[in-house]
Amino acid sequence: MPERIVTVASRVGLHARPAAVFVKAASAAAVPVTIAKQGKDPVSARSILAVLGLDVRQGDQVVIAADGAGAEHTLDELAALLSADLEG
Repeated sequence: MPERIVTVASRVGLHARPAAVFVKAASAAAVPVTIAKQGKDPVSARSILAVLGLDVRQGDQVVIAADGAGAEHTLDELAALLSADLEG
């Protein structure tokens, strides 16, 4: 299963608006995507509550993974989102 390790750039981490932007993009993907914070189990990137529950903060590394046709492209797009300050 392809995956990416990404450092979260948003000043507020994956909370409020940045989490909503990420979840919306993951929900629009043609393949299921998971996200995990070190020491925690992967959760569906399509669930705002699950993503918020990871308590991801600025500078934390997360692992996003997807499987299926188009997974690499999807992960590249989502990694770019997480690498940007979505609050700016």
